[in-house]
Amino acid sequence: MDKTAVLDLGGSLVAQEKMDIDFLRKIRAFLIDWLNEDEDRKLIIIIGGGYPARVFQNTYRQVMADRASSDEQDWIGVMATRLNAQLVKALFADYCSDEVVTDPTAVDGMTGRVLVGAGWKPGWSTDYDAVLLAEYFGAKRVLNLSNIEKVYTADPRKDPKAQPLDAISWTDYRLMCGDKWTPGMNAPFDPVASKKAQEIGLEVVVADGRDLDNLKNILDGQPYKGTLIS
Repeated sequence: MDKTAVLDLGGSLVAQEKMDIDFLRKIRAFLIDWLNEDEDRKLIIIIGGGYPARVFQNTYRQVMADRASSDEQDWIGVMATRLNAQLVKALFADYCSDEVVTDPTAVDGMTGRVLVGAGWKPGWSTDYDAVLLAEYFGAKRVLNLSNIEKVYTADPRKDPKAQPLDAISWTDYRLMCGDKWTPGMNAPFDPVASKKAQEIGLEVVVADGRDLDNLKNILDGQPYKGTLIS
């Protein structure tokens, strides 16, 4: 497995309406243990917007109604990711000596063993930023961790016949999710990021980030629950 693991964390794992302090303690300890098993290991952690992004974007849409701008919604989401990322950087302060990355095209290496990234600008989600950072650091895979266990053939909340997938090609996945990004879009991996990932031959594993035993299996190259997009 890669010595540098790229974790694309859904904001729901970090920032909820009621913060899950116990989980944050557990995942922090887990990732520090993983780092300390091998002194050459490094972590790139990119954080989504989570609850704050949804609340503030929805507030903006309600106030502005038909005058709501997609770019403004995206900027609100970007700022939420940066707040969440600053929290995560602080949690890994002993390992993270660089500032939070807000422009993945301006990175110049990393001085610590953990690098934390956030949203960049309108037009895509933090998934795209994760892909760019994976490309820069030479990682072959991004772990897309959120509160879903697998990619489904359709939205299981709307289609009772939706089936979970163990693996899917980028071509088939992109046929499912489309090519257009909209602010607050609910897709396992965003369309803009998917196009770039396919272009550079990057793999993405979609899995439930709350299951730390399963995350250990993914990081160690063992059988796991999740969906491989490649």
